[in-house]
Amino acid sequence: SRLSRSVIEKAVTEAKATVDSAYEYSRKESIDRVRRNAASPSDVLRLLKQPAGPTRTAVRAADYMDVAVKLLKRSLDRRPKRSINATDLISEEDLEVVADLTGCSPRHRVPSCKTTPNLDKFRTASSTCNNRENTRWGSSNIPFTRWLPAEYEDGTSLPKGWNPKLRVNKHFLPLVREVSNQILRTANSDVESDPLYTHLVTIFGQWTDHDLTFTPHSPVIRSFNNGIDCDKSCERTEPCFPIEIPKKDPRFGKKSEECIPFFRSAAGCGSGNTGHIFGASTVRQQMNSLTAFIDAGQVYGSDDTKARFLRNLTTDEGLLRVNTEYTDNGRELLPFTNMGANMCASRSRITNDNVEEVPCFLAGDERTNENIGLTSLHTLLMREHNRLARALAKLNPHWGGERLYQEARKIMGGYFQVLTFRDYLLHIVGPDFIAKQLSTYPGYDENVDPSISNVFATAAYRFAHLMVQPFMFRLDGEYQENSKFPSPLLHKAFFAPWRIVFEGGVDPILRGLVGRQAKLNTQDQMMTDELRDRLFKFSAELALDLGALNMQRGRDHGLPGYNQWRKFCGLSQPRNKKQLAKVLKNKKLSRSLFKLYRKADNIDVWLGGVAEPFVRGGRVGPLFACLIATQFQRIRQGDRYWWENEGVFTEAQRESLRETSLARIICDNTGITEVPAKPFQYKLRVSGYTKCTSIPAFDLSPWRENMTIFTLM
Repeated sequence: SRLSRSVIEKAVTEAKATVDSAYEYSRKESIDRVRRNAASPSDVLRLLKQPAGPTRTAVRAADYMDVAVKLLKRSLDRRPKRSINATDLISEEDLEVVADLTGCSPRHRVPSCKTTPNLDKFRTASSTCNNRENTRWGSSNIPFTRWLPAEYEDGTSLPKGWNPKLRVNKHFLPLVREVSNQILRTANSDVESDPLYTHLVTIFGQWTDHDLTFTPHSPVIRSFNNGIDCDKSCERTEPCFPIEIPKKDPRFGKKSEECIPFFRSAAGCGSGNTGHIFGASTVRQQMNSLTAFIDAGQVYGSDDTKARFLRNLTTDEGLLRVNTEYTDNGRELLPFTNMGANMCASRSRITNDNVEEVPCFLAGDERTNENIGLTSLHTLLMREHNRLARALAKLNPHWGGERLYQEARKIMGGYFQVLTFRDYLLHIVGPDFIAKQLSTYPGYDENVDPSISNVFATAAYRFAHLMVQPFMFRLDGEYQENSKFPSPLLHKAFFAPWRIVFEGGVDPILRGLVGRQAKLNTQDQMMTDELRDRLFKFSAELALDLGALNMQRGRDHGLPGYNQWRKFCGLSQPRNKKQLAKVLKNKKLSRSLFKLYRKADNIDVWLGGVAEPFVRGGRVGPLFACLIATQFQRIRQGDRYWWENEGVFTEAQRESLRETSLARIICDNTGITEVPAKPFQYKLRVSGYTKCTSIPAFDLSPWRENMTIFTLM
């Protein structure tokens, strides 16, 4: 080592103090804003993306490491310059010492699979040891994988567009809000509905996403470098990467000195300038705090602490905790969080009334309360877990709580694997991509890394933002508008658990999801103003713009441009307006995109992806169909517990799982008495919904365990 141990220790101590105080300030300030009712939409997004538990520990370690290395560089820069670069003065050994002292060293995080009980039978909460050789593949709190190398402005960590004076491919990148205004804008009244698919398809997309991807922000509000508060300044300084507002913005008018606050995603440990000690890349990587597998993590949590916290351990029945204060017409509701601040106290702001507020609901994913459609699915599936646990206890009275919980959890994982592959993906990527990549199960392959790729989480799987209706529909028992509790606009259904507690429960919302259409993404009606101009809006403040956020997030993550991804997928790479018009089957859109970007290589991949016309029978274009199919192919092949893998379930159990019906799950856990038998496919009620009594129940008999074997135990 070239630096003395004491110099390194001093830098690490100082770094920890800086980071801890910024974390502390940010926590107090955030909670305080919520308490004072002064939380802005960007506060809401930041609180929503807060890392918790083991994720927070990992993010904090990465921040410690980053700040410590910067401090060491600064002190080295003050030394008399020789011909060598200051960075080179921090040797590999020195970096290893820093990594060790900050908790960033990889040896802090390699799990032992020898001591884990029941590894052949049940997944761990965090999915470590799913792959026996590469024990962290697909587990929670690891960096997203890269299918193409990252492209940053400085080669290691700054997003393109960080320095507005730098050109990319000889052209300046357009402001993301300008692109959103020109390309995505759709008034609520202009929305076209999807002739084939229900709004459940949209929300199920969000539901699946919340099983697979969660990109935490660094929890700080103010910059480590200079103490600037990202909400009060439009300066670009880590972790602030504000979205500049164009001069003549339709929403902000003449006040265009403002910007929409934006926080960079947290960096994974040992990425950015400290990567080479991990045998990882020296390039900044972002973290996925969830497991890559379809394992119902949004119901159960993706780490052991959270998983235990969600269980009802007062009895030995394997149940999940439920609300002790309220029920929904006698049915269970999710428990409340006990957070210090209540982000869900949105009722009085929306009704302008002095009314009773309720806290946020708690489930396996932090985003449960994001909209009431999503909250209803969380509620439905918590109920289904408890229904399964009770039914399994009747079949196997000798099973204890742990066994009941794990077996019910395993069935739930099977449900979603079946529903996602058999019912959902078909409507998204279309039959051709299914046939090519997702048809017959090829068996488990321990050489396939199932981890989620950055481009899937940050671009491709955000396609459904363009299928969101401006309303959260609520329907009565006749599937008509609910006169007592009408359908709220989307921005009045964000973080609104009170609508479920006090306004008729989840049944009207679930009826709205299966009985109303999704929004159709068309090239001239892409994103409803509810998401572009009223995201997380509680008052007239600076609401967020989801389209602009998606593009800025892609730049934050260093995603390559549209053409590089087209090439990755073996598709043509349009070089001029004419070629792009051919790909998009739309001359006007091609002209608009070239006017903004000047070069197709520079088009943000999310935008390019959602602008493409659909593949046959699907709801995305060829680029996203390829990226989505490739990710799900890897999730399935790289999962040792995939429901079709030999030895995971018995043949009889697999027969039951093949018959999984989302309609039946709705019937079993709500007061709804008739549903479309295929809830993703839109049909009018007059053309015949199915009575719950004629939908066959899920057959649990293959889970009955023969007792004779156990008489000796």
